[in-house]
Amino acid sequence: MSTRRRGEELEQAILQAAAEELRESGYAGMTMDRVAVRARTNKNAIYRRWPHRAALGIAAYRHLSDAAMPNPDTGTLRGDALEMLRRANETWSSPHGAVLRGLLAAAADDPALLDLMRERSGADTMDRAWLTMLERATTRGEAPPAAAHPRVATVPMMLLRAEFAMRGIPSVPDEVLIEIVDEVFLPLVRGRA
Repeated sequence: MSTRRRGEELEQAILQAAAEELRESGYAGMTMDRVAVRARTNKNAIYRRWPHRAALGIAAYRHLSDAAMPNPDTGTLRGDALEMLRRANETWSSPHGAVLRGLLAAAADDPALLDLMRERSGADTMDRAWLTMLERATTRGEAPPAAAHPRVATVPMMLLRAEFAMRGIPSVPDEVLIEIVDEVFLPLVRGRA
């Protein structure tokens, strides 16, 4: 006889089930019913935590993102920044990136999803990883303390997202990633002195 899951254990099971649904069916195919069956729970347990499908979709995507979050420490800010951009480029070109693209496409028709995506972007896991990278560079003396700023931390990823959005390419060439780091990010960091 199995024991009833509660709290964090049940929440993690639901998030994992929703993440698997997103990977397999995309946001358009993810339903509360399918997530409940996969998580071996009922829809009420899901709705108590996430009031609608959009909220669950964003939470599931964040669950996937947190699990795959890179944290390179190459010893230099340039090396860390290039590694972060290369991993993000690789991820966005993968099935995981297809999930994000599906969420973005669905957001065009679902105002609640778009609002949630905007709401969550300020505390994004990736932004925190870039801030951590800048703080390490500050500790090493590679960057001035003022460079460890949220707006500075978001610049490389915003430029990478723009490459995907504007050019519609499946993967951004490495020379573009190097330009983002060498021509924009590092001069911005140094200019904060």
